[in-house]
Amino acid sequence: MPTTPGNFFAVTPTRPKTSSVETVIGDRWNVTDDEVARHYPCDDFVPAPTLQAWRGVTVHATPETLWPWVGQIRIAPYSYDWIDNLGRRSPQQLQGLPEPVVGEAFSTAAARRLGRILAAEPPTHLTGEIMGACISYVLVPEGQTTRLLMKIVTAMSRWLTPGLSVGDLIMARRQLLNLKRLAEQPRSVAH
Repeated sequence: MPTTPGNFFAVTPTRPKTSSVETVIGDRWNVTDDEVARHYPCDDFVPAPTLQAWRGVTVHATPETLWPWVGQIRIAPYSYDWIDNLGRRSPQQLQGLPEPVVGEAFSTAAARRLGRILAAEPPTHLTGEIMGACISYVLVPEGQTTRLLMKIVTAMSRWLTPGLSVGDLIMARRQLLNLKRLAEQPRSVAH
């Protein structure tokens, strides 16, 4: 079964091998084989992962328009706020944040700053670690649209990786779709 963007729980036995990591349910959403095979910054921080998972969405905005929204994951999760933000709504306007800096907190959930930024190259990628996983958000320009790609890698116990993969799929899918929606709306900045 070939995979193309849009397959929700697609797992394909023919995808290119990027390591000896086993395929698990939920490890791909809306990404192509080429997007899976490419190098992501998080690959440099977890040399022997037990899980690799990829997610992607096409955003009808340039990387420069999308980037500030990706950067705002530092202050809110942009996923299911009722789950990971104690019901507090992630900001729906840009907050005018400075560019991310290596060493800063990577995200905020339930009013707690979590993880740390490992690498940032505006408006190309943001990479951080949180709760034992390393995540890269990569912005790939395609004319007036942008592919927002996310890869998560971890060296956690293999017993935990299927649950992490499915749980992350649910939360990351919502996050990417929310970032897409916000970046595609008319731009506004909170004062």
